[in-house]
Amino acid sequence: MKIRKGFVLRQVADATIVVPSGEASLDFNGMITLNDTGAFLWKLLENETDEDGMVKAMLAEYDVDEKTARAGIARFTARLSAEGLLD
Repeated sequence: MKIRKGFVLRQVADATIVVPSGEASLDFNGMITLNDTGAFLWKLLENETDEDGMVKAMLAEYDVDEKTARAGIARFTARLSAEGLLD
């Protein structure tokens, strides 16, 4: 899975946001604010990856068990998918 073309991660003051650009801005009006973990996962999804790859990266970066990591990743990617942000 991968982030759909046309969405850009930006740091604005203390906030990490995702904004649409180009043609994506015609379908998606607004922006998304991400916490640190969401931004970490988003960066992984900027390149083609799968759930196992994200879990491995998350376990290396955060003090979290695999079950919790998988559940969080599943919720995050389901939300992105529902909003049409994943290819």
